[in-house]
Amino acid sequence: MTAIAKPRINPEVRLLAAMAYGEASLADSPDEMYALASVLKRQRDARGYSSMAAFVAGEPSFSFVVGDGNKRYVHFKKTKDEDILANAGMKIAIAAAENALANGPDKSNGAWFWDGADIKSNYKKHFKVRVGIRFTDPSHNIYDINESSKLVIKHKVTKKKANGKIETYKEELYRYDHVYESTAAHGGTIFWKQNTDYLRFTKAKEYK
Repeated sequence: MTAIAKPRINPEVRLLAAMAYGEASLADSPDEMYALASVLKRQRDARGYSSMAAFVAGEPSFSFVVGDGNKRYVHFKKTKDEDILANAGMKIAIAAAENALANGPDKSNGAWFWDGADIKSNYKKHFKVRVGIRFTDPSHNIYDINESSKLVIKHKVTKKKANGKIETYKEELYRYDHVYESTAAHGGTIFWKQNTDYLRFTKAKEYK
């Protein structure tokens, strides 16, 4: 009798799925996990890594579930392939990872970052809140928090000599009042990208 081969999940898919599963809320929302997987894969590519394993090794703090003892991530990593495929939530994570790695539909709408419930519980000290957040759609505000702003104005100061006197001229080059804009919200996760004006004026990289 020929033995039945046990399921074998591609290691790249498995790692990305574990990260998306770990970062997602307990709701096991397909859209949430699909979006998280797409953001993780996009970040991997933008930072120049050829695999998720290399991304995790090179940027261990990007996805905190990798090193902070996240129970869902650890559980996923320890679970056998056949049991992963028999679990509804984990199976969604696998499908989300496969979709992201195949550059399939992006449920995050082009996001580079995300936040969970901590953006509400740690609102006053949250980095994104301190530099300014905007919701592009009210439905993205799943934690019912206030938008925030921090006005930044950049000036250019020049000096010119006229009639024996040196005159100082101050010219505004640009201004912006927030850095992050929402792109979507699924499950317990809000997805973000950076403000176009902020990127253009500061020459910042959209994935950092």
